[in-house]
Amino acid sequence: MSELFRRYGSGITYTAIGLTAFWLLVLVILPYAGLFEQSFRPYLPVTEINGPNDHYFLNNYLVLFSNAQDMTFGIGGAEVTIPLPIHLWVFFITIVYSCLATLLVLLICYPIAYCLAKVMPQSLLPTYLLLLVIPLWVSELMRSFSWYIILSLKGPLTIVLQSLGIITDPIHWTWGMNGYSGIMIGLVYTYILFMLFPMYNAMTSLDSNQIEAAEDLGAGIFRKHWRVIMPHCKPGIASGCVTVFMLSASSLLVPSLLASPKSRWFTEVIQQWMFETHDWNAGAAYAFILLFTCTAFVTIMMRVFKVGFADIAK
Repeated sequence: MSELFRRYGSGITYTAIGLTAFWLLVLVILPYAGLFEQSFRPYLPVTEINGPNDHYFLNNYLVLFSNAQDMTFGIGGAEVTIPLPIHLWVFFITIVYSCLATLLVLLICYPIAYCLAKVMPQSLLPTYLLLLVIPLWVSELMRSFSWYIILSLKGPLTIVLQSLGIITDPIHWTWGMNGYSGIMIGLVYTYILFMLFPMYNAMTSLDSNQIEAAEDLGAGIFRKHWRVIMPHCKPGIASGCVTVFMLSASSLLVPSLLASPKSRWFTEVIQQWMFETHDWNAGAAYAFILLFTCTAFVTIMMRVFKVGFADIAK
């Protein structure tokens, strides 16, 4: 703090502290605190609010484990029907496919980030980075809707493949992966740069002499990346994984546009509670369940990569 006062003076320092405190208190803490308090209260008509029926309870959270429906799974060639709470199942599927989207983005971005940081000629680097950033100039809605057109039953992708003779009949591209293939494509495409740039930033800080030394000592490609590059890039990988997972799990636009008749995302359930049922209390409880899960994911990633918040913030 004393360094800030010495470098920028008291006026700028107090202004920065005041704006930061305003953002944290008014735009983050107070809205979340109000929503958290509402999640423990029942959904009541306006005339009964603050009345005898307005009390704190856990039913808004426990409703996640109710409303069981028969779910059919294929196990060993046989179909098994198990009664499961439908919202709990949607929540579980959302977390699983969010993890899968994060893994896919990581596998795609790692070689690209390495090529940009250590292989690409520096003279061409600004051009390639600009080409990567250009898609961000278009809104998420337009990017998702473009994939909706591409993946439609008789869309451009089907027409091109049919004209090349690769397929004969139109294919439901969004029906694969148990109905989540369209959502996976949309999540990977929409959030890929949130993984790429932290990894690229971490790789550029790695001294190339360390890579050359590993190669001179006989390290193969796998050992070079596993023992030298990946340990150095752990903060970037952790930051990218946390960001992509949280954006994927909380995404609403992509699952809404690229869903199939069999797919459903947990944020759609939250939206249904709030804007269709008008039960903001249950919707708030579901939102905090998702928030707690994302917080647990961040904690796990920090433990796995052995990094702290300061490392991720870099």
